[in-house]
Parts: sequence; C-alpha cells; structure tokens
Amino acid sequence: MKTNRITCMIVDDEPMALSLIEGYVLKTPFLELRQKCDSAIEALTLMEREPLDLLFLDIQMPDLNGLEFSRLLPKTSRIIFTTAFSEYAIEGFKVKALDYLLKPFDYAEFLTAAMKAKEWFGLIHRPHKENYNEKAQNFLFVKSGYKQQKINLDEVLYFEGLKDYIKIWLKDSSKAVLTLMSLKHLEKQLPANKFMRVHRSFIVALDGIDEIERSQIIINNKRITVSKHYKSHFLDYLKKNSIG
Repeated sequence: MKTNRITCMIVDDEPMALSLIEGYVLKTPFLELRQKCDSAIEALTLMEREPLDLLFLDIQMPDLNGLEFSRLLPKTSRIIFTTAFSEYAIEGFKVKALDYLLKPFDYAEFLTAAMKAKEWFGLIHRPHKENYNEKAQNFLFVKSGYKQQKINLDEVLYFEGLKDYIKIWLKDSSKAVLTLMSLKHLEKQLPANKFMRVHRSFIVALDGIDEIERSQIIINNKRITVSKHYKSHFLDYLKKNSIG
C-alpha cells in the first residue's frame, strides 16, 4: 500500500447494498474508494487492471459468487464479506476474509470490520510490547463466527496458528475456539511472562507445560516441538526456572 489509506472496492449485485456500503466507505477517513461494481466478473476485470487492498464483497451473486471470486484475488488483497447468510462464516476461514458483515448491518458494525483491515495493513501503531503487557488484562475478546468470545488467559493451554487463523486450545475443552487472526498479531497482545512463541505455528502457556522432553514440550498430552529459531529464548527461560 503506497499511501496511508486503504484502497478498496465494493462488489454487490444489490443496488441498495452497494449504495449503503459506498456511503459507509466515504465517511471512513482511512478508506479510499476506487471502484464499485455489481458483479464479480466486472470486479475481476478491474482487479486485473488495478489490484486494490480491500474488497467489501457480497457472496451470493450470479455467474461467479464471492467465495469463488475470492480465490482468484492477488495475495496482497484482503476481503470483508457482506452477506445475508451466516452459514458461509467457516468457509471464509479458507480464503482471505478479515471479517464478515451480516446484512443488514449499521455503520458501527462496518467500522469495527474496517478497523480490522486498518490493523491488518499496519496503519495502527501499537505501544511497545513491554508497556502494553504491563497494562494487559487477563483476558481477550476474539471474534469466533458471529460472536465476540471472551477468552480467559488462565484457561489457555496453547495457540495454534493455521495460515490466517488461530485455534485456541483451552483447559477442560476438547474443541478449539477458531478465530481469524495471525500469531504475530496475537503475540503482541499476550503478557510475555505468561506466554512464549516456541514455533512458527505455536504459542504456549508457560504455566500449562507438563513436561519437557528434549526439544518437545508436552501440554495435556500434546507434543509441541521447539523450533531452532525459538530454542535459545526457550532455553534461557528454562535455565532461569530450573533447580539443579
């Protein structure tokens, strides 16, 4: 992205929805509307000419639907789906969706989703990690499906990264909480004295470690390998917290 604004396109075959979202985009200072169109076919042609940062994309459209179209987009582009059908939420984790807006939605809901894009494209300058962690509370709210779920950090065993989303594994639960977020972004929000990145795909709760066997951490019978990149940092922690 060359400017401090996110270039975007609206794709929706409903004229009223197209007009509504256009109004929302125009009054959001960090968004720059470049294109709007009523079909994915037209949008595909426009994107080939000028790749844009963000698409507000309807799912149910004729000829080429939003999910099919999303798989044809450049890797640098991101999507906020605008749909009347909640059953598409899980499918969105397989593509480039930053968020879902379930029609009908108001400007507050739109702005919440747009802020995710602002964060994704690096326009939010976060406090230094140590200062942030000093003020960090012992919980997080994460979006899972269409709800904001409160995650008590004391209940977390580990976070598992899977491309653009994360599985949160909790104590006394056989099913993970799924949320669209990167481990890199999550790592900045976690208290450094309680959680440690030990692998490209894993952040572990230090209090949740049951055993350490060579280069593997065992948490609730799950074996997690400490990769070479993170091994030195983990060994330093181990040395400081070992007796004998």
